Amino acid sequence: MSDDDFWQDVRRHVIRYGGTFTPEIIDRAEGSYVYTESGRPILDFTSGQMSAILGHSHPDIVATVRRQVGTLDHLFSGMLSRPVVELSRRLAASVEKAAASALLDGSPAGVSALSDGLTAGGTVLLDGSSAGASGLPGASVSGGPLDKVLLLTTGAEANEAAVRMAKLVTGGHEIVSFAKSWHGMTQAAAAATYSAGRKGYGPNAPGNIAIPTPNAYRPDFTTPDGSHDWRRQLDVAFDLVDAQSVGSLAACLVEPILSSGGVIEPPLGYFAALHRKCRERGMLLILDEAQTGLCRTGAWYAFQRDGVVPDILTLSKTLGAGLPLAAVLTSAEIEERAHDRGYLFYTTHVSDPLVAAVGNTVLDVLERDQLDLRAATLGTRLRNGLLDIQRRHPVVADVRGRGLLQGIELKDEGAGADRIGAAVTRRCLELGLHVNVVQLPGMGGTFRIAPPLTSTDEEIDQGLEILDQAIGDTAQH
Repeated sequence: MSDDDFWQDVRRHVIRYGGTFTPEIIDRAEGSYVYTESGRPILDFTSGQMSAILGHSHPDIVATVRRQVGTLDHLFSGMLSRPVVELSRRLAASVEKAAASALLDGSPAGVSALSDGLTAGGTVLLDGSSAGASGLPGASVSGGPLDKVLLLTTGAEANEAAVRMAKLVTGGHEIVSFAKSWHGMTQAAAAATYSAGRKGYGPNAPGNIAIPTPNAYRPDFTTPDGSHDWRRQLDVAFDLVDAQSVGSLAACLVEPILSSGGVIEPPLGYFAALHRKCRERGMLLILDEAQTGLCRTGAWYAFQRDGVVPDILTLSKTLGAGLPLAAVLTSAEIEERAHDRGYLFYTTHVSDPLVAAVGNTVLDVLERDQLDLRAATLGTRLRNGLLDIQRRHPVVADVRGRGLLQGIELKDEGAGADRIGAAVTRRCLELGLHVNVVQLPGMGGTFRIAPPLTSTDEEIDQGLEILDQAIGDTAQH
């Protein structure tokens, strides 16, 4: 089939599901590169769809898939296998270790969180009230370890399961999320997504409430010196939540770093204060670590910086390293109450052994190669290079992020940041670099840069050089 026939078939038969297709036919991928049918290498600075943290075709993952698919790949949803139970145990242990290091290492975040009594003593009653505020008797949920795990396929599915659980155990139905959020494209996940895709689909389920995104580069509340006043912003946000709520608040679903929303990192202290707001209202805190979990930010989980352990944690993209695997983690007490109330999330690929085996191999590689430390080191190299680019090109307005999840925001120079971003993206592709995974209206001027954790120093430098040249070439025109 010729290239022309290929693209003609695309136009005839492939549903367009968002944005535009990259104008290349990809034949294979290995390490940090994807390769076109003509053999041209393209450096992948988005890790596929922000998922391939071990690069493409990692030999350990390939070996696991080949072995597992030949012995046990899929089961009746009520059957369990050793890979599923092993991965559940290991994920719970990894989160417990991360939580302990976050709260007991003496870091400002950990000390602040403990002194505020957020993770050690916070209690939410399962009838939707706050133990701290009301002192009402009844079964409660305290900040226990996240020992219980549900294995699924995608981030949207994991968030769907988490929201469903939160509604059941609290008795509420209202979900609070950031106004720049992205949590997925299924019903509850899409209802909590505000960055794109809300118009034209009819009404969402009632009870979804947006709060302002804490963006230090574009602050909507400022202190007298002009810096971002996130405390006042958060207070006003929850005044508005209280005004809109019908008294049925269930959970706050947020990302520790808003990736699709523009690589926006809430300031240190924000999540401790947000957790307190949730506790005061009897809400559960759900953290969506689809893109930040499992070492990408230089720590195993992004919540470690803030010393705040959520009531429910969702993982996806990075967990499968490119294969469809997701997880929901919560405490034994929340799981017990959900089960007692008939929790149902019975899906076709729940607890599938093939991808669970892959998940175990992902953990093996992350632990063996100490990729949390590697991501921190490479992240520093990447960030310093992006800051150098900012100094050379006035069109680069801001550099932000953590570890190997970095972002640059372009200035609106009259042509529109989206248009400039699209031009830079095209030039990068011509030069052999794939970046800027989000190119939806209003979002194309911010580049998400997330290379694999297995990248070499030379690959990071190569990507920076291409990006530097592409911005320069675009600015000239």
